[in-house]
Amino acid sequence: MKRAQILWPLAALAGLLVLNIIVTPSFLSLRIQDGHLFGSTIDILRNGAPTMLIAVGMTLVIATRGIDLSVGAVAAIAGAIACTWIADGGNAVTAMIMALGVCVLLGLWNGFLVSVLGIQPIIATLVLMTAGRGVAMLLTEGQIITINDSLYSKIGAGFVVLPVAILISLAVLGGVALLTRRTALGMLIESVGVNPEASRLAGVRSRTIIWTVYVFAALCAGVAGLMISSNVNAADANSAGLWIEMDAILAVVIGGTSLAGGRYSLAGTLVGALVIQTLTTTVYTIGVPTNVTLVFKAVVVIAVCLLQSPRTAGFVRERRRRKQPSVSVPRPQKVGVR
Repeated sequence: MKRAQILWPLAALAGLLVLNIIVTPSFLSLRIQDGHLFGSTIDILRNGAPTMLIAVGMTLVIATRGIDLSVGAVAAIAGAIACTWIADGGNAVTAMIMALGVCVLLGLWNGFLVSVLGIQPIIATLVLMTAGRGVAMLLTEGQIITINDSLYSKIGAGFVVLPVAILISLAVLGGVALLTRRTALGMLIESVGVNPEASRLAGVRSRTIIWTVYVFAALCAGVAGLMISSNVNAADANSAGLWIEMDAILAVVIGGTSLAGGRYSLAGTLVGALVIQTLTTTVYTIGVPTNVTLVFKAVVVIAVCLLQSPRTAGFVRERRRRKQPSVSVPRPQKVGVR
């Protein structure tokens, strides 16, 4: 990834933080209470942990020239399964294992449609995006399932100095970065995204790789769904994970990963997720009216994406070149021989 592509997201993040500091001077202040670290920035990280986690899986899917619109529905299904099981007297550990197991099956289904049947990723995952939300509603019978389980609540609301949700997301991000950059897996994912047919002819099992990234994306969505539901000790199939797939895609794009596939940046995805969550917090901090919240958010995201575009970078370089004073080089005088 070019260094300039991540500079604009970092600049946008810095600008949002400065704006929050101007409105609320104590925005960056931190405090420790009962061994837990609290503060506005910690809240941003904790609330953005599900988006960050889903964005990590989405990065690998997009790198293979795909897209996954079903992650929000998968998150809702995971929360619905876990909370329903616990509400019926089941064990929290068993509930989480069951929920994540179902998420793996859903990822296998998406991978099967895309890699085996050759269905366009946006269509294949749109099926589960629509049907999955209905499955979650069916599991909860259209009701909000509330629970009271201390072990389960630690996933989204627990602390080990920092919130557990942050630690889980950062651990997954670090593990994926280590696996894809220290092994050949990252190169194989990029090769499939650049040219799947050439990769197949070169001996790369592109079908297996595509299948794997969709399973991983669904697993990340499942963990995010557990975070969301455990944070409020309830499963709301109608609103849990609603539009989180859009935030995840925006985070990936803001981070500099191309929707055309190929090269990707996990560091850029992290910055993009922080930009999205900080922007959401800024909307409430500066008092943007509710009816224009989405418009304000869209304007900022569009501005960052435009600043990242190659044409914008070329225009800036051209303007700088024109502003530089031209240096005239004197011509050497001919010396006549008498």
